[in-house]
Formats: sequence, structure tokens, C-alpha cells
Amino acid sequence: MKLGMINSAWEQHGIDLLSGLERTKEIGFDCVDIFQDPLDPGADERITAIKAKCDEIELPIISVVGVSVGLIDFNPSVQEFHLARCKRYLDMAEQLGAKNYLLVIGEYIWQKEVIPPEEQWKWGAEHCRTLGEYATERDLEIVLELEPFDMALVNNLSEMGRFLTDVDVPAVKANIDISHMLLSDSKPEELASLRGRAGHVHISDCDGKVHGDFPPGDGVVDFPPYLQAIKDLEFDGAISLELEYSPEPEKIVEWVTKAYDATDKLMQEINLRG
Repeated sequence: MKLGMINSAWEQHGIDLLSGLERTKEIGFDCVDIFQDPLDPGADERITAIKAKCDEIELPIISVVGVSVGLIDFNPSVQEFHLARCKRYLDMAEQLGAKNYLLVIGEYIWQKEVIPPEEQWKWGAEHCRTLGEYATERDLEIVLELEPFDMALVNNLSEMGRFLTDVDVPAVKANIDISHMLLSDSKPEELASLRGRAGHVHISDCDGKVHGDFPPGDGVVDFPPYLQAIKDLEFDGAISLELEYSPEPEKIVEWVTKAYDATDKLMQEINLRG
């Protein structure tokens, strides 16, 4: 598997888009994931610049990352807007030569007390089915994020499996986020349920209590069992570091480099890097 990172870690701390891509390559990453909203002002120019820079430095783009909680909003007009917006993400992925669109689909609202939760589930599955068919036409995949929060639509491996079954489109798969698995009390051996249904991996550490996105080794996650279980799935994907908000912004380069070194070592130990 290849080792990549999400580019947003750089821009959180003042390193501009193209310089961040260059630093990603210099540190040694095999690939990159792009966090960019295709509807932002100036997005077309940024997307063109990303593609040109990644081609120039030979840094493949694996994934585009987006949050679209409006897919399960109460208002049909909001759902339709986000459905169209997600299609733009898939268009961007195709333009960038990516393999997948990583999608976060949001949470139940009003504590499941006003709208029947099965209705929000149905909206999410229907829209992901539509998007999966759109992705299939473009030789892309959608990888769904497991969010370890009480009201998240997909918040454990059991719910991930149920959701993928209801969507029933091969191009819609699971993203495996290792720290999210720990926070949702999902065991490494449970990953066997995703054989043939996994498309991408996120790696980061946490304190075992709340969402963290630290470099591996800065928290409590026991990574080898999860990485071995991922290896056993035998899918052709990438592992991407997801790093958020360095505690020392002025040392962001050292922080990312530390995360790269720790992850590379973990992958090498079980022959997962390649």
C-alpha cells in the first residue's frame, strides 16, 4: 500500500497550497489526498494548479475529501443542493486523476426525536446510491467515513456494513479510519466484515476518549493489530495520514515529518508499504 496524507494539515498553519504539496513530496510521501471544496471562490483555478503541481513533482492524487451533512437534511432543497455538490466533488476527482471521493454524510438531528431515524438513513442511502452510480460511470469510488460520534449516521462497523448493503452499489465502499475505530470500540478482527468493501484508510492517533488526529505514537492506539487486519483484506488502496491542528504551529514541518516516520515504520514492520 502507498502512504499519503491529506493536504489540509499544511494550510491550517499558513503553508500555502502548492508549497504544502512540495513539502509532502520532499518528506517522502507516495501520494496525497486533496481537501478542496469545488464550489469555493477560485476553486477552478486552485484545482488546475493542484493538478499541474502534482504532475510536475510526480505526486499522485488518491482521494478528494468532502463533508456533505446536507445529504440527510430535513429540507429536500438542501438535499438536492448537496447531491449536486457531491457530483462536483466527483467531477473534481476525475479531473485530478484521483481514485475516490471520501464522503462524510453527517448525523441524525434532534436526537432522533422528531424525524424518524430510519427516514434520515433512507435519504442517505438513496443519495449515496445515486452518487455511486455517478462515480461508476467515471471509474471512481466513494469511500464513506465512519464517524465515532453518538448521532453519526455511520458510527461503527456494524452500521457501516448495514449502510453499504442498503446502498448496494459496488463503487460505494468504506473508508477505514483507525483512530475512529478505536473511539467507536471497533476491534481489529471486525475489519474482516469489510473484505471486498474497503477502499481507503486514514491513520492518526488519539487519546482513546475524544477525536484527536495526532501523529501515530502521540496517543494510545495500538496500531499493529489494525494494520495487520487491513493487510489481510488484500485491497489495493492507500493509507493517508489525517493530521489536524499541530500544538506547535511553528513546527508544522517537524510534526508532519514525525508522523510520516512513525507511520512508515509501522507499515514496514508488517510489510504493508509498497
